[in-house]
Amino acid sequence: MKKRPLSALLSILLLAPFLILSTNAEAPREQTLSKYSYMFFGTFDTAITLTGFAESRKAFDEAAALAEKLFNEYHRQFNQYYPYEGLNNVFYLNRSAAKAPVKVPPELFSLLLWCKEVQPLTRGRVNVALGSVLSLWHEERENAEFDPENAKLPDMDALREAAKHTDMDDVILDETEQTVFYQDAKLSLDLGAVAKGYAAELVAQALLKGGMPHFILNAGGNVRAGLPPQDGRDNWGVAIQDPFADFSLNADTGVLDVLFLHDLSVVTSGDYQRYYTVDGKRYHHLISPDTLMPADFMRSVTIITQDSGFADLLSTALFLMPYEEGLEYVQSLQGVEAIWVLNDGSVQMTEGARKMALSSGAAAQQ
Repeated sequence: MKKRPLSALLSILLLAPFLILSTNAEAPREQTLSKYSYMFFGTFDTAITLTGFAESRKAFDEAAALAEKLFNEYHRQFNQYYPYEGLNNVFYLNRSAAKAPVKVPPELFSLLLWCKEVQPLTRGRVNVALGSVLSLWHEERENAEFDPENAKLPDMDALREAAKHTDMDDVILDETEQTVFYQDAKLSLDLGAVAKGYAAELVAQALLKGGMPHFILNAGGNVRAGLPPQDGRDNWGVAIQDPFADFSLNADTGVLDVLFLHDLSVVTSGDYQRYYTVDGKRYHHLISPDTLMPADFMRSVTIITQDSGFADLLSTALFLMPYEEGLEYVQSLQGVEAIWVLNDGSVQMTEGARKMALSSGAAAQQ
């Protein structure tokens, strides 16, 4: 989970809810709750912003402290790059689970069990057992940051060999003992396609069940909205980044569209944040299990659905599909909408997404 301060900052600037126009056509409702915001760093290598309406600063601070505590815990459990003393996290699994079954915390076990259940729905595009392949790309991307003049692609023979050790069926989960065992000693888990969204949903559910259900949570671009804001609007506004825009600290630029919604998640996968350059060509981090290379069907895809973990998973899956297949796939799912930015700059939306979009006349009050 490498530090990405620039991409984290851009996520704040372009997806934070406070960047949309706040002028209301109607008089505000009588306000019994006040609006507060809090930002923290250090989990999932991004900035996380919580904005919510609470009866007091104390009540908000308690909710924010809970959110930060939970994000810290899930970051530690789902982390594949760093060990933590006394914690059997993904880093520990990748080094020990082929030797003997490893007991893991309940949240990590539930995430792995969920991945086993939902991965077949992605038509083979998402596989959290692809870690042996993704680690080769990660290594070259890291090397390129320190020595860009000698940046290179992973060796294809090495990628093909690693791909032989990516069968999720070799990850044995014992629900009674809450243990994980790798039948393949060369298998490695990488939860990057799902971990942040899954964690955001766990935090959102804690907030919804607590004393501050009117909130919006932005985990570095993974946005989870709770109940509507209490300032006269019916919906939160979420800005979608334009992948063709020049990165700028000017918050008025780089916005593709604004979505108005509540009790939904918005997650984008794109080729414009985590990448490196070899011989003048950019190679991003979203790797196709079929070609073992970065997919090039589009610039970005945004998923809108309730569950943030599912949205995270689907955004990766759709980015790795041609647009036509992705559209057919989304239309086969219940409660899922999508926005594609294709390589020629054109924007495609499902009908449900269009109804939420500022560009189609949607507004915060609907």
